[in-house]
Amino acid sequence: MQNYKKIFLAAAVTLAFSAGAMAETLKMGIEAAYPPFNNKDASGNVVGFDKEIGDALCAKMKVDCTVVTSDWDGIIPALNAKKFDFLISSMSITDERKQAVDFTDPYYSNKLQFIAKKDVDFKTDKASLQGKVIGAQRATLAGTWLEDNMEGVEIKLYDTQENAYLDLTSGRLDGILADKYVNYEWLKSDAGRSYEFKGDPVEESDKIGIAVRKGDPIRAKLNLALKEIVEDGTYKKINDKYFPFSIY
Repeated sequence: MQNYKKIFLAAAVTLAFSAGAMAETLKMGIEAAYPPFNNKDASGNVVGFDKEIGDALCAKMKVDCTVVTSDWDGIIPALNAKKFDFLISSMSITDERKQAVDFTDPYYSNKLQFIAKKDVDFKTDKASLQGKVIGAQRATLAGTWLEDNMEGVEIKLYDTQENAYLDLTSGRLDGILADKYVNYEWLKSDAGRSYEFKGDPVEESDKIGIAVRKGDPIRAKLNLALKEIVEDGTYKKINDKYFPFSIY
């Protein structure tokens, strides 16, 4: 009888070890330089709306997830090089990007809007912006929009949004075009209090999705998990932590 117990115990331990070994761990790619959606706290931990949505999706999929950070310029190549399994970093769904990756359903909607100094008459039409220097982050919808619509305007593109804000406050830029909700967060900061939104949003149909490698079945799992966190109120709790209005 004692031998049977030993055999049963050994089998149980082996089964438990095998189950643990089979537990899936996914890596989510994040820029970590785009507050309030993604950035690092004082301890160096990645935080923000994107990170919390990613964690909620992983919980629904019943998988463990870790964060891998990447510079924005190389973030899609890093995904395709399998540095991470999915990319949740406030990326606009565009036809050009769809040639390189697949996207989930949108997990929030975005607008593009200019900001400039409060005490400056800053009109946002092309004629009024002639002779001004306007900044945006490189390889973003805002940067592309400026290049496509603002011929004759001096456009400066930056590797990070933070560097664009630094040049704005130092007087090297007259204005910035960026995601409305990123600008909204920055305008609340000490550095941003002398600035304000200018004009109406120039783009209101920007949809933000999670990028995965072409043909990866994880896309369907992420879509299902997204639907579930919206339906059970998890999404709203995360949204309300960052914004006093819905961005879904």
